Amino acid sequence: MQKIKSLMTRQGLRSPQESVNDLSPIESFRIPTKEELRELHEEPTDPQAQQEIINSIEEVYFSNDSFDIAKYELERLPPVLSLQELEEYRDKLKQQQAAVSKKVADLILEKQPAYIEELERVTSLQTGLQLAAVICTNGRRHLNIAKEGFTQTSLGLLANQRKRQLLIGLLKSLRTIKTLQRTDVRLSEMLEEEDYPGAIQLCLECQKAASTFKHYSCISELNSKLQDTLEQIEEQLDVALSKICKNFDINHYTKVQQAYRLLGKTQTAMDQLHMHFTQAIHNTVFQVVLGYVELCAGNTDTKFQKLQYKDLCTHITSDSYIPCLADLCKALWEVMFSYYRTMQWHENHDQDEAAVVSSDGNNVIGTEENSFDRNYVKKKLEHGLSRIWQDVQLKVKTYLLGTDLSNFKYDDFIFVLDVISRLMQVGEEFCGSKSEVLQESIRKQSVNYFKTYHRTRLEELRMFLENETWELCPVKSSFSILQLHEFKFLEQSRSPSVSPSKQPASAISSAVTLFEQYCNGGNPFEIQADSKDDETEDVLASNGYESDEQEKSAYHEYDSDSDVPEELKRDYVDEQTGDAPIKSVSRETLRSRKRSDYNLNKVNAPILTNTTLNVIRLVGKYMQMMNILKPIAFDVIHFMSQLFDYYLYAVYTFFGRNDTFESTGLGLSSSRLRTTLNRIQESLIDLEVSADPSGTLTAAEERKEKVPSPHLSHLVVLTSGNSLYGLAERVVATESLVFLAEQFEFLQPHLDAVMPAAKKPFLQQFYSQTVSTASELRKPVYWIVAAKAIDYEQMLLLMANVKWDVKEIMSQHNVYVDALLKEFEEFNRRLNDVSKRVRIPLPVSNILWEHCIRLANRTLVEGYANVKKCSNEGRALMQLDFQQFLMKLEKLTDIRPIPDKEFVETYIKAYYLTENDMECWIKEHREYSTKQLTNLVNICLGTYINKKARQKLLATIDDIDRPKR
Repeated sequence: MQKIKSLMTRQGLRSPQESVNDLSPIESFRIPTKEELRELHEEPTDPQAQQEIINSIEEVYFSNDSFDIAKYELERLPPVLSLQELEEYRDKLKQQQAAVSKKVADLILEKQPAYIEELERVTSLQTGLQLAAVICTNGRRHLNIAKEGFTQTSLGLLANQRKRQLLIGLLKSLRTIKTLQRTDVRLSEMLEEEDYPGAIQLCLECQKAASTFKHYSCISELNSKLQDTLEQIEEQLDVALSKICKNFDINHYTKVQQAYRLLGKTQTAMDQLHMHFTQAIHNTVFQVVLGYVELCAGNTDTKFQKLQYKDLCTHITSDSYIPCLADLCKALWEVMFSYYRTMQWHENHDQDEAAVVSSDGNNVIGTEENSFDRNYVKKKLEHGLSRIWQDVQLKVKTYLLGTDLSNFKYDDFIFVLDVISRLMQVGEEFCGSKSEVLQESIRKQSVNYFKTYHRTRLEELRMFLENETWELCPVKSSFSILQLHEFKFLEQSRSPSVSPSKQPASAISSAVTLFEQYCNGGNPFEIQADSKDDETEDVLASNGYESDEQEKSAYHEYDSDSDVPEELKRDYVDEQTGDAPIKSVSRETLRSRKRSDYNLNKVNAPILTNTTLNVIRLVGKYMQMMNILKPIAFDVIHFMSQLFDYYLYAVYTFFGRNDTFESTGLGLSSSRLRTTLNRIQESLIDLEVSADPSGTLTAAEERKEKVPSPHLSHLVVLTSGNSLYGLAERVVATESLVFLAEQFEFLQPHLDAVMPAAKKPFLQQFYSQTVSTASELRKPVYWIVAAKAIDYEQMLLLMANVKWDVKEIMSQHNVYVDALLKEFEEFNRRLNDVSKRVRIPLPVSNILWEHCIRLANRTLVEGYANVKKCSNEGRALMQLDFQQFLMKLEKLTDIRPIPDKEFVETYIKAYYLTENDMECWIKEHREYSTKQLTNLVNICLGTYINKKARQKLLATIDDIDRPKR
């Protein structure tokens, strides 16, 4: 490259790039001159060859104007230069340049005719423009001639006439403006009269007139004033609309709605109305609570107005809580009632409009707009129902939870539940809501209150039981728990004057809603005096009789023996000999057999105590609370079951617990009863004497839920034989428990109706395993009386003195039979004495007789088992004695069959069994004791059994007895 440049310098040549830069773009690609073109044409060339030369030019030469040809060619030079090659390459480039130049010249010659034609068109255009200039000059000259041809006078006349017409119009406008200026006075008068539609109508007409004269400067001020007046009317309309929320007036509301319709703001009015209702609820409850708080606080400096509503509720005292709640609900009722009447107004108005539209359907567009507004208002009002009720619930919930109600009196708390229940009824009628917010808040308060209340009632029940003397509480034979005030709610029909706690759970609400009933005035939350104070419970009888005539009749019938068979009037005689024994049964005892029930009073009044009545009243109060607030039904029923459990446990502890008699194995206490008593003792009874300070918190909480075991009053004597060991008290206690169980059975459908489905198994278990066991408590309670009433030990001693190895068959029974029958006569007499104090029901007398007979028969078997020697004649004597006992016993009691009769007969007949039969008999009759079976085998030795067989039988007895040990 350096060699080429030095060579070009020596020859006086410049580089291709420098040569190109010295030339302008035109010079670089200049058009060939005519001579050159001629020369080119003169040179004979082959077009195809010429085109091939042009095609051989590299494309890079046609890329763009900024392409540097010299630089490009220099860069293409080979490293070693050859002069011959360079000259050949230069000739080639010259040929290509000549071909291109010739091609350009051909194209120029080809376009020359078009150029000449276009030049002629430009010349023609220039001629046309010169002609147009001449026409314009002539037009201007003619216009000047027309102007000079008319006079100024004729045009002046026309101008003055036009001005006159304008002034006449101006005068009319000024008179209208003067009238407009005076309308503000009339508008003020109409606003004072609350004629909002007329005021708006007048204002809109004035605005329409003012818009006609808006080109006057004085009108702009008037227009602004009218706009201000219209805004003032809207503000007063808003205030008037807010008054609707507390005291709905149909005429007032009609005017307000008409005014908003004239303004075209029906939807805006509805939005504002809902905002006012929300604000009314807040302001109402705040003012009510604030009034009571300030009244109770006195002259304190506390700024209660600045407190939040939630904090304000915590300052309500217990004394003012109920009146404040009532006033709160009354105020909220007024708000909801106003909303209800607002909806009624719109429903009636829509019906009237629909009737008008159906008769005249000309204005289709206006009808569609009104229909859209009506639909909007309807949906807005329907949606507002739930919103307003939700606000009411939240305000009342805040009030409810602001005070601890656990220490309230029962009647006060029930009143609170009544009010809330009525409020929930209002909510259901208002918008169909189930009032979950209110239910949850009152449920919390109720559970909290009820736990404290129930704990106190259990302690009271323990105190009552420990001070109870188990005397009969005289009530009429027609006594029913429905006669008690606490159960009136089960019978009373639902009505607004009856509080919800006194209404049946299954009562069907009347077709008339509260809103319809109080449409003419009044308030469902008015505090009414409880009618209970004016009523008296007519359930008690005088001296146990409902009237003196009944009392005389009862004694007369008792003393009369006209219905006693003649045979029974005689002293009873020996069935076999016909002789009257020395020891005879008294006529009074036999005469008492005419009655199957030891009952002096034929009225058969229920047997219950004051404590029983108190428990029943408690159950009624619990059910009242449960009826009002069904979500806590399970808790209430659980606490009710504890009342029954504790009463049952107390009766068993006082009168039925005796380990000595329970160990006899006679099954006095069923497994179900024992399970129930164990459950009660574990879950409800606090057996610890004092709290253990080192105990855990959980244990302390568990103990807090329990009640100490009750103790029998020292005034109740159960050890006197004359009173049959407290039989009267036992009868009153046990039968009062049975009566209580019957009342629970009566209430089961009511409890089942309110019990949650998931918790119903608990209720069923309570009735099947606890309530139904009340009558089973009779056996252990009366067994103790039967065990002590007759001297069974004396009978064993008399039987031990009898000689059983006689050689001849005896025709006279032994003395111990008469002694035993005498004991039964004495028992019957004392039973009759007790019946003068307390009616002894037939099931009780049957159980007593059954226990005594069963014990007597078992004593006979025990006496026979003590015999050392016995002959066949002695065995016959045993049968004679037992048959004599049965025959005389059947005259004393109506119980059939005689209990354990087979127990004695089977034992006596076993003396006659052979060895093989004896072994089978022993295995089958396991009801006999080991001692009785062993004695039977020993007595039979030598008669039917040898020594070897005796050993075998004794081994069999030992095998049977081993599992028992």
